Amino acid sequence: MKNIQISPQPQKGFLKKLLLLCSLWGIGGFAFAQHVHADGTVHDDHDHGAHEPAAEQIKMKKSEAVSERYELVLKYEHLHANEDGKLTLYVADPLTNRAISNAKIAITASLDSKATFEVKPKEAGIYEITSRFSRERKFVLTVKIEAINGPDVILLKEVLVGHDESEHVHGEADVVKAWYQNPYVLAIGGLIVGMVLMFFLMRIRHKKLLMILWVSGLLLPTARYQPSQAQDDGHDHGGEGNKTSAVMTDEFEVPKETQFLFEVLTAKVETGDFRETTQLYGTVIPASTGMAVVQTPQVGRIVSLNARVGQRVSKGQTLAVLEQNIDASTQVSLQAERNNLEAELSVAQKEYDRLKKIEDIAAKREVAEAEARLKKAQENLKVFNNIAQSGKGNSRLIALTAPITGVLAPFVVAIGSTVGLGETLFTVTNLSKVYVEAQVFEQDAEKIRASAGFEVVCQRDFDKHQTSRVRLLSSAQMVNANQSQKVLFEVENPDGDFKIGEYVTVRVQAKQDSKTLALPNAALNQINGKPCVFIKEAPERFRVAYVATGHNNGTATTILHGLDSGEKVVVSSAYQLKMIFLNQ
Repeated sequence: MKNIQISPQPQKGFLKKLLLLCSLWGIGGFAFAQHVHADGTVHDDHDHGAHEPAAEQIKMKKSEAVSERYELVLKYEHLHANEDGKLTLYVADPLTNRAISNAKIAITASLDSKATFEVKPKEAGIYEITSRFSRERKFVLTVKIEAINGPDVILLKEVLVGHDESEHVHGEADVVKAWYQNPYVLAIGGLIVGMVLMFFLMRIRHKKLLMILWVSGLLLPTARYQPSQAQDDGHDHGGEGNKTSAVMTDEFEVPKETQFLFEVLTAKVETGDFRETTQLYGTVIPASTGMAVVQTPQVGRIVSLNARVGQRVSKGQTLAVLEQNIDASTQVSLQAERNNLEAELSVAQKEYDRLKKIEDIAAKREVAEAEARLKKAQENLKVFNNIAQSGKGNSRLIALTAPITGVLAPFVVAIGSTVGLGETLFTVTNLSKVYVEAQVFEQDAEKIRASAGFEVVCQRDFDKHQTSRVRLLSSAQMVNANQSQKVLFEVENPDGDFKIGEYVTVRVQAKQDSKTLALPNAALNQINGKPCVFIKEAPERFRVAYVATGHNNGTATTILHGLDSGEKVVVSSAYQLKMIFLNQ
């Protein structure tokens, strides 16, 4: 039997592969190290000035204090002893959040009798303070203030002069934490561990299985950097941007200067009187004497025009003169009609005079009838003379007058224009009094009859006008196709705010008030379709509160739940706070 010798070549080839893998690990670690920050974040491929020092971020410090009369917010940067420092003081009303101006302010520092403060008003509610401290430590500032809310003394605590020791401790902790995250350490450590494992691997029987486990283990250190790569999708290396939380909370910060700029005002929520209203929708129509038209009684030609568009005219004022041409037969008919009217007037006059002479023996009924017949004959002749005034030849001149006092609407007639019979030439409108025709359903009909008053409101895009000079003119007399009833209101409109054809809302007020929690409509907003309000928690901190709303009377809305009595709700510039909250 021959001795079979196994060649050592396969073992040497296997060891070469292991050595190659270890080398690749070391080279890849160093290459990865060139692409990774020392703090564990991944570089992008852009040049951000590697040799430029990072700009120092100045953190604004602040101190807040609230009393029954004033709300103070003090902001400052670094303050050092024996150096002039700049501070900004914001003064507001604690209930309304309105800026307090023209305040007399005096400031002193505890444990530093040599500290000086010079206060200068800058803007409404904003005061600039120039300070000088003689020592470094945390101080309590005593602020004496005299303003519109009365005198008060407020303490501003934790005002730091000098450096904060906690910042240095935090920096050292970062250095200690960063050594094991350094990619150079991981790369060199991986190379050393690989060589040691290669030495032991030569003496183990199942070399391939161990090699697979070992290579899988070598890949684990690189996995920890993948989250950093995913987070650095932008190019912001300022430090703070990467710390932004993706979770939206109900609370958010609004600087005091922003509150003053947008005039963010608050009010305390309290249970009070609330008057319910029922809303009806209607249309403005002209009153019975609010619109009139001037039509031509005959075919003719305009020979005189005494009015212009938009002119205010009086009742009976001549607007134009119409000349009519008639033929001979028509003229004969007119003359015959005149003769008949004059003869009737003559007979009536003689009969009346006869009965008047024997009035003592004549029946009173006969005298009265004769008198009525005489008056009728006189009126008929007068009307005929007004319609057909005598002129030259075959012409007749007719004066067209304004039937009511009002304003002339646009017209297109001109001198020399030929007009037809019954053609409308002028329209006169008088808006001092208008009607509103509203629709009401059966369930609200009783509320109208028992109402304490009415209010008509018109809301346009950039205009809103309303009036309470409204009275019920006529209750429902007919029903529409949708089974709603028509109700007529009379509205006093001396300024002409309400125009004919305008859509309006009629608010029917209840007689009794109810005690409930209500907010002005300006305080309500919507986020994702849910009604909400903004509550002031601290001088610069607000919170979103989602509420359930009830009845709306046009100016205020009842709150069913979601608010507690005593909370301070934003009642002005709530929309601006909504935008700040959504963009945080």
